[in-house]
Amino acid sequence: MEVSVVQDWIARNPALALGGAVLALLVIYLISRVIFGRGLIYITTLTRNKHDDIIAQKLRPYRAAWLAPFILLYILAYFSPQYQAIIEKVALFFILWLVAMTVNGLIDAANQVYESSSVFKGVSIQGYLEIVKLLVLLVGVILSISLVTGQSPLLLLSGLGALTAVLLFVFHDTIMSLIASIMISVNDLVKEGDWLEVPSYDADGIVLNVSLYIIRIRNWDNTITIIPTHKLVETSYRNWRGMEESGGRRIMRSVHLDQTTIRFCTPQMIARFAKIDLIADYVARRQKVISEYKSPRGKIDSPLDGPQVTNAEIFRAYVESYLRSHPDIHSKTKNMDLLVRELAPSPTGLPVEVYAFTKTTKWNEYERIQAEVFDHLLAAAEFLDLRVFQQPAGSDFARALRA
Repeated sequence: MEVSVVQDWIARNPALALGGAVLALLVIYLISRVIFGRGLIYITTLTRNKHDDIIAQKLRPYRAAWLAPFILLYILAYFSPQYQAIIEKVALFFILWLVAMTVNGLIDAANQVYESSSVFKGVSIQGYLEIVKLLVLLVGVILSISLVTGQSPLLLLSGLGALTAVLLFVFHDTIMSLIASIMISVNDLVKEGDWLEVPSYDADGIVLNVSLYIIRIRNWDNTITIIPTHKLVETSYRNWRGMEESGGRRIMRSVHLDQTTIRFCTPQMIARFAKIDLIADYVARRQKVISEYKSPRGKIDSPLDGPQVTNAEIFRAYVESYLRSHPDIHSKTKNMDLLVRELAPSPTGLPVEVYAFTKTTKWNEYERIQAEVFDHLLAAAEFLDLRVFQQPAGSDFARALRA
């Protein structure tokens, strides 16, 4: 059949030709849907690799199947010379945006495949890929305008120079977010999986996603905080990644001793404390120093004459020895100091502070170890003739009145 005959028939029967064309395009779409759409999904079910499932999901093959009828429409547009230009522009418009959405879908698939692979270490590339997606959409807009106006895309691009100020204003947040994303990535400031604490946004939890525009944080109460990416580099925050990578988490808490129970140790007290295995050597050394001082002098008139040892000093020695013997506390690791010190006396007693690091960074284990340590120290104080300070309660006043 000659082309001219078909063209004449279409010119005489435009309504019938339009209906036939629509029906033909639907048939082509259904065929493409079955062959390309269902075929691609079926192929992904035959493999154990999950990457092809991700690609098929993001590609949206049923949507991409529309490319076949529009490509065919563009090819056969010459059968209607009167409307050829319009048909070709409409077909190219739909082809353009179907390709743009398909490409952006493949970009999303690439990001998800990367984040699900073994090489992913929490450093997201989503911000960069979103820039690529924006460029794809920008190219689509320029080409669409070119189709409608008939102007060359290069001519439109050359005219963008005059709109630079407007574009900078419109895309201000995008530009700031891009710069912030580059800073975050290059300096390895934040990555997915980090424990982030941002007081100004009342955020405290795990980073779920670092994208071009926002950073999503799941707080410990399971709420979600959204922080603009460019705001993160403008505010102070705490990243707990260093603690988690170090393998130790700090304990810094005090036991407050009742200052009225602090006294010089008598020979009987020293003899009793020397029987405690953890401090036996320490007590022996201190006892030797006192004996060497007293030996040439004979009787000592006052405890203030010469070296003495207090039960608070013995308590500090016991605490340090106990911590060094604890299986869950670092005692010989660089950058993980173990220190027991006295702070300034206060109305709430004499604070004896424990500064140490656990061998785990898991929250529940850390709290268990910390509680175990201080339960022991609070109970041990009594055996060294010390009392832990506690504010008087109603029961204390009641006992005092009864007495």
